[in-house]
Amino acid sequence: MILLASLRTRWAGLLGAFVAVALGVALTAAMGLGLASTFSAPEREPVRFAGSPVVVMGQNTLTVPVKRGPDVEFVSKPLAHPHPVDIELLRELRRLGPVQLDGVAAWDAVGVDAPVEEVREAVEASGTRARVLTGGDRRLADPEPGRDAEALVAVNSFLGTAGGVSAFVSVFVTASTFAFVVALRRREFGLLRMAGATPGQVRRLLLAEALAVGVVASGVGCVLGAWGAPVLAEALVDAGIAPEWFGIGGAVWPYHLAFWVGVSVAFAGAWIASRRAGRVGPVEALRDASVDTGVMPWSRRIVGGALLVAGVGMLALTLWTDPSALMKRKTYTTQPMILITALAALTPLLVRPVLRAVRLPGAVGLLVRENSAASVRRTAAVAAPVLVTVALAGSLFGSAQTAGGARAEEARERTRAELVVTGDDLRPLGAGKVDGVKVAASSATTAVYVREEGTALIRSEARALKDPAAFAAVSRLPVVAGDVRDLDDRSIVVNEEWERRRVGERVDVWLGDGRPARLRIVAVLARGTGDGGAYVTSANAGAGAGARIDRIDVGLRAGADRDEVAAALRGWGEGEGEGGAELRVRSAEEWLADTHPATKPQTRLGLLVLLGIALVYTVISLAGTLLMATSVRGPELRSLRMAGATWGQVRWVIAGESLLAVAVGAALGLAVTLLNLGALSAGLAQLSAPAGVVVPWGVVGVAAGVCAVVGAGVGVLGVRRR
Repeated sequence: MILLASLRTRWAGLLGAFVAVALGVALTAAMGLGLASTFSAPEREPVRFAGSPVVVMGQNTLTVPVKRGPDVEFVSKPLAHPHPVDIELLRELRRLGPVQLDGVAAWDAVGVDAPVEEVREAVEASGTRARVLTGGDRRLADPEPGRDAEALVAVNSFLGTAGGVSAFVSVFVTASTFAFVVALRRREFGLLRMAGATPGQVRRLLLAEALAVGVVASGVGCVLGAWGAPVLAEALVDAGIAPEWFGIGGAVWPYHLAFWVGVSVAFAGAWIASRRAGRVGPVEALRDASVDTGVMPWSRRIVGGALLVAGVGMLALTLWTDPSALMKRKTYTTQPMILITALAALTPLLVRPVLRAVRLPGAVGLLVRENSAASVRRTAAVAAPVLVTVALAGSLFGSAQTAGGARAEEARERTRAELVVTGDDLRPLGAGKVDGVKVAASSATTAVYVREEGTALIRSEARALKDPAAFAAVSRLPVVAGDVRDLDDRSIVVNEEWERRRVGERVDVWLGDGRPARLRIVAVLARGTGDGGAYVTSANAGAGAGARIDRIDVGLRAGADRDEVAAALRGWGEGEGEGGAELRVRSAEEWLADTHPATKPQTRLGLLVLLGIALVYTVISLAGTLLMATSVRGPELRSLRMAGATWGQVRWVIAGESLLAVAVGAALGLAVTLLNLGALSAGLAQLSAPAGVVVPWGVVGVAAGVCAVVGAGVGVLGVRRR
C-alpha cells in the first residue's frame, strides 16, 4: 500500500527515470536487433561467373607457420595480388569443356563448364595452388568479395559504440535522478523513520519504486525498439554505413537483453541512492534548512578520486607505451567515460569553488550565485548531465578532428607534387611525353608481409615505386635514417613500427604476390599516424599482372602553367600512350582533400548520432531534475515575493540558477575535453606527427546551448505552474 501511494504521489519525480530507462531499452533493443542482423552476410548469388558450374581461381592467400606457445599453427592473409590461373592449367581446362573468360588481361579466375571432379583432378595434376569453387562459393571470384563482410563489421562497430554510449548515459542519468530524489525526500524518509520504519524498510521502499519503474519502462522500451529498429536500419543504409540489402531479422534475444538491462539499470541506479536513504535519521523530519550539508560522503570522495587517478593514469600509460592507440576510435570513445564519471562523482565538491569564482552583476545575480552555492545538490544534479554531454561532444568530435587533421597534415607534408594523376592500370609517364613535366613518379598500391617475433603475421600496406629517385623528388618522406633513393630490387624502406628497423639490417618478408624475399633496409621512416607503410620497387610488388600503376605524382618545370599541363596530361591519357584508360588529373591540393579528409562523412554521422543520444538523455535529466526541484521550492519562492520581488524577478532567479548550473557542467565537460585532446596531441607529437588541439567549439556550443535553453525554459515553466 505504501509503495502504491508513493508511486501515485511521486510519479512526477520518477518520470525522468522512467523516460530515461524506456529510451535506453528502446535503443538497446533496436541496436541489438541491428547487431543480430550483422552476424552473418546473406548468401549472395555469384555474378561474375554465374553461368559456369565450376570456377577455378588462382592462389589468393598467403599461409605461413607461426608459433603459438609450444605449438605451430598456420596463419593465412589475403594476398594483395592474387595469382593468375596458370597458362598450362588453362589449356588443360579447355580440353575438359568451355572456359569462360571475362576479358581481363590476367585471369585471376575462369569459369569452366565441365564435371567438377575432372576439374579438381586437372588442378591437382597441375601442381598449382589454384582453388576450385562450386555453388555459392563461386561468388568469391566476384570483385571485392569481402565488401559485404567489411560493411557489416563497420555497422557492428557503429552499433556497438552507440549501444555502449547509450548504456553509459542511461545508467548515469538514472543514478543521478534517484540520487536527487533521495535528496529531496530526506524529510519524508525522516518521518518514516520517526514512525518506526527501519533503514532496511526505507531502502526496500526506494528499490521497489525503482523496480516498478524499471519493469514498466522496459516493456515500453521494447515496444519502441521494435518500431525503431527498421527505421535505424533504413537510416544506416541511406547514410552509406550499411550495404543496400541490410535489414532487421527476426531475432528474439535482443528483446530479452534490452528488457533485463533496463530493469538492471533502474535497480542499479537506485541502489546507491537507497543506501543513502537508509541512513536518513528521524531528526531529518525536523530540519528545514535550505543550505545543503554533508553532500559529499567520504566513500564518494574516495571513489571519485580513484576514478580520476585511474582515468589520468590510463591516459599517461597509453601515452607512454602506445601513443598510436590514442588515435583509435575505441580508445577515444571509451577513455573520456572514466574521467566523466570521476568528475561527476566529485561535482558536489567542485560546485562551490567554481561558483565562488563567478561574479554576477546586480542583486539578482548575487542571489543566483548564493542560492546555487547553498543548494549544492540541486546545482550538481543539473550540472552532471551537462558535463556528460559537453565532455562527450568535445572529446569525440575533437579527437576525430584532431586525428583526422593530423593524418591530412602528414599527407600534405609528404608530397611535393603539383599534379597527381590517378586511374586503373596507368602506364609510366616517360620523359618528354608531356610538355612542362619535369619529373613523373609512377607508383602502385601493394603490400608486404612480415612475421614478427615468430608469433604473428603482419600485413603492411606499401607502395611500389617505378623510379625511387623520381619519387624522392616529388615527395617529402619523414626519413629518420638512410636514403630512399638507395632503394633497389634487393632492398626495402620500412618505418619505426617494424620489429627490424636498422639501416643495413636484412628482413625476411613475403611480397604482395606471396613470394618470399630477404631485403636489406635502406631507409627508415618516422612512425607518424600509421598511414606511412613501406616502400619497395615495382619488381617486388607482383609478378605478371600483379601491382598495376594507379598513381603518378607530377612535378612541373619552372614557369610551366599548371592548368595547361593538366590539360596536356588528359590528352596524353586519351591517346596511344595511355591506352585509353580512364584517368583523373587533379592538383595536389584537390587530391589530398579527396583522399585525406579531416573527418570522413560516415565518422561524422556516427558521432552526431552519439551526440544526439547524449543530448536526449541530458534533456530528460534536466527537465526531470528542475521540475522536481521547483516543485518543492514553494516556501522559498513565497519568501522572495514577501521580500518584494516580482514574479518576473523570481523567474529571472530560477532561470539564472539553471543557466549557472549549466555553465558549471559545461566548464567541467570542457576540462575533460581539453585533458583528452591534450593527451592526443602529445601522442601525435611522440609519433612525429605534431598537431594542435582541435576543439570543436561549434559542436560544444550547440550542446551547451541546448542544455541552457532547456534548463532555463523548464525552470521558468515550473514557476509558472505554481
